[in-house]
Amino acid sequence: MSSPQEIAETFELIDDWEERYRYVIELGKELPPFPPELKTDGTRVEGCVSQVWLMSRIRDGRLYLSGDSDAMIVRGLVAILIAFYEGRPVEDVASLDVNGFLRRLQLEEHLTPQRSNGLASMVRRIRADATHLAAA
Repeated sequence: MSSPQEIAETFELIDDWEERYRYVIELGKELPPFPPELKTDGTRVEGCVSQVWLMSRIRDGRLYLSGDSDAMIVRGLVAILIAFYEGRPVEDVASLDVNGFLRRLQLEEHLTPQRSNGLASMVRRIRADATHLAAA
């Protein structure tokens, strides 16, 4: 899986947005398979037009994520968020500047409003899960 820095640097090297979309789709293809039995209401992200599932775990005080979507571009967005948050201290998740990272990628300018809303829903879900796991 690519690091956030590698993703940002690759985005900066690709000028054409069609190529960037292809890269986002490739990132989604790199995600490990999400077990079908975990595609439940409990892992489904509300507020996404596409079907999106996220599962958060904590190990040694750090956040670990897995996820999936039924839409190729959205699956790539899941991969980008996982790359950004994966392995971070769970107590830091709420204060991490994910919006700054996404601005660096210039995603909001090129996503449909529905995908932008879905991306925001995924971020809210990851932050809520991290807060819940930190308190447990």
